Amino acid sequence: MYARLYYALISAAALALGTANAQAENLDVVMSQVFPGDEATYIGYESVEREDIPELAAVDRKYLIVDFRFTDRQPAGDTLQAGVHKVCMTLLQNRELVRTLSDSGYDMVSVAFDRQSQFDCL
Repeated sequence: MYARLYYALISAAALALGTANAQAENLDVVMSQVFPGDEATYIGYESVEREDIPELAAVDRKYLIVDFRFTDRQPAGDTLQAGVHKVCMTLLQNRELVRTLSDSGYDMVSVAFDRQSQFDCL
């Protein structure tokens, strides 16, 4: 099950930025609809590529960070975990987006709710 989830995530990670504007808009549309009302706001995404890591290395080299902010203060524990799960599952269920991210070379997608921490979608 985790292998299938990881493959879907890798595929999702490569989908959104393949053909820059179309995929970026698709990612923006999908992510802006994750949280209803004023629970959390989608801020945007950032593509990170670690050029200090060789392309054939066994570690993630290129990943995408999707960034959200909670309207009130950031929740703790289970509520925060549920938010991460909701974002990751929204990505993974969008097969076209997953495929585009994968084709664009993304190894991972991370979720951020503040500037200090990121949560990997795996």
